[in-house]
Amino acid sequence: MHRSIRRYCLPLVLGSLLSAPSFAAEPAVCKDVRMGVVNWTDVIATSAMAQVLLDDLGYRTKQTSASQQIIFAGIRDQRLDLFLGYWNPIMTKTITPFVDAGQVKVLDKPSLDDARATLAVPQYLADKGLKRFADIQKFKQELGGKIYGIEPGSGANTQIKAMIDTNRFGLAGFTLVESSEAGMLAAVDRAIRRQEAVVFFGWKPHPMNVNVKGGMVYLADSEGAMGPDEGRATVWTVTAPDYAERCPNAYRLLSNLTFSAEDESRMMQPLLDRKNPLDSARQWLKDHPQDKTRWLEGVTTFDGKPAL
Repeated sequence: MHRSIRRYCLPLVLGSLLSAPSFAAEPAVCKDVRMGVVNWTDVIATSAMAQVLLDDLGYRTKQTSASQQIIFAGIRDQRLDLFLGYWNPIMTKTITPFVDAGQVKVLDKPSLDDARATLAVPQYLADKGLKRFADIQKFKQELGGKIYGIEPGSGANTQIKAMIDTNRFGLAGFTLVESSEAGMLAAVDRAIRRQEAVVFFGWKPHPMNVNVKGGMVYLADSEGAMGPDEGRATVWTVTAPDYAERCPNAYRLLSNLTFSAEDESRMMQPLLDRKNPLDSARQWLKDHPQDKTRWLEGVTTFDGKPAL
């Protein structure tokens, strides 16, 4: 009887093995994933999410924090593999020479399609009449002749400098205060606590959109100075030009990693509360299993097993 059962079961087992989907392991060169990260909270949050997913799949991910120019050059020079934070159009002028030379590749679809990045003011200042780009120069004395930006070399700062240098909107004589995301937000918070006038570079997704006391307003009538459609933006993932061919599984995960501005803003909040980005990403995956399922669709572990 045992022999009869074995004769019956063996063809079924072999048949199931032959019909089961086969997955190929990634090449060894793909195991180490080198990720560039700019010091923007949204990019830190999404990069942490990518790292947690990749590491759980058996990859070894290393993040390098640098400016956007250095990151694009790092991908060109094969020192970095990918970057999850290309903001279009804010960074477009910076990345275009690398794209035109075939030194980096932008994925086919954005990871975020409802972003925005332009100058902003607290609600109380808009209520006083500073609602448009042309209104900034009317408040020059109250503003101390300052516009607050982010890190030196950023696309946003370049656009603000261009407005000042060409006297667009009457901004000649203004000073761009270059700092960092954290430094700028600290200056804005200080001004708001004192109910002082302040113009700053604002964007979403970011907790600032709900954390600025009394609310914030994006300035209108920019005439394309901070990008088309009043600063509407998209965010894209960038890889080495041949990354999809070299490491198709990791590339598939990157293609799956899409977000909404609302979700990203919530992902970013723990980081502003000084929580560890990787721990925050793990907690998000625990609380949002549907996201994990969506992001891992069609993805395998590094050694070729189904990710889910």
